[in-house]
Amino acid sequence: MVGVTDLVTFGETMLRLSPPRGERLERTRDLDVQAGGAESNVAVGAARLGADAVWFSKLPDSPLGRRIVSELRSHGVRTGVAWAEPGSSRVGTYYLEHGGEPRGTNVIYDRADAAVTTVEPSELPTGALESAAYFHTTGITPALSETTRETTRALLRAAGEAGVTRTFDLNYRAKLWDPSTARETYEALFADVDVLFVPQRDAREVLDRESDAVEIAHGLASEHGFESVIVTRGTGGAVALRDGSVHEQGVFEAETFDAIGTGDAFVAGYLAERIDGGDVPAALERAAATAALKRTVGGDIAVVTPDEVDRVLGGEAGIDR
Repeated sequence: MVGVTDLVTFGETMLRLSPPRGERLERTRDLDVQAGGAESNVAVGAARLGADAVWFSKLPDSPLGRRIVSELRSHGVRTGVAWAEPGSSRVGTYYLEHGGEPRGTNVIYDRADAAVTTVEPSELPTGALESAAYFHTTGITPALSETTRETTRALLRAAGEAGVTRTFDLNYRAKLWDPSTARETYEALFADVDVLFVPQRDAREVLDRESDAVEIAHGLASEHGFESVIVTRGTGGAVALRDGSVHEQGVFEAETFDAIGTGDAFVAGYLAERIDGGDVPAALERAAATAALKRTVGGDIAVVTPDEVDRVLGGEAGIDR
């Protein structure tokens, strides 16, 4: 990969299969197919907001693997993919059945033995890290296998040696591992993380932090030496701690069509603004606006434009005639 890269992300992207709204998986004859993965969601969101973004992963050299790469590239993301033999690997999938209350939305994973679970640093174009500004991954990736855990650690360290700012979204998934195992793994990685994004619920359930968001941010920064800690609070907005200063940001109201990927959109908006030279308050504001827009869009990915984000920030809404 040639030239300066704003953002490199690393992680699994699956195919998301969803029946039409109101239909059950066990009865549907139609499934909508889209790509979805935390790190690629961030790469796409940042790219759509003007960043030069690259996504690292491993996929089988099959129609399904190429389907994922094609979709990400259509949004302007460059891909650094290790291609595996299709006969001995697979693409992970997940099924998402939308449901209102009291049933709720259900996610069913089918990702065992996906190609990404065998990815090693030597298979990836890690030279892109040497010219990158940011490297981003999440707590999902080290949960996939011992190999992805070690590769995550190696890439974080390589990024640090190259002077890249390393960002990590805790993104705990209870269907992948238990809180105590996750906490042990996360804390072993924290020495190689500069900026931590953590939902307040994950801080409580996984990191055993029972205080409010500001105290959580101060405690984590003090204990692990993070440059910045951003604690998200759902409808309560977000708090960021940097250089001893606390910045708070509320949410922008949104009519929710699909909430999946909202957290990734938040991270994408934050990183895009920081890449563009904005300060932390500006980054938080753009993050919140991007997250609000994502909730109006179906699928995992924030298919938004900079102008739309600016309109949210400017308080504009209604029909665009």
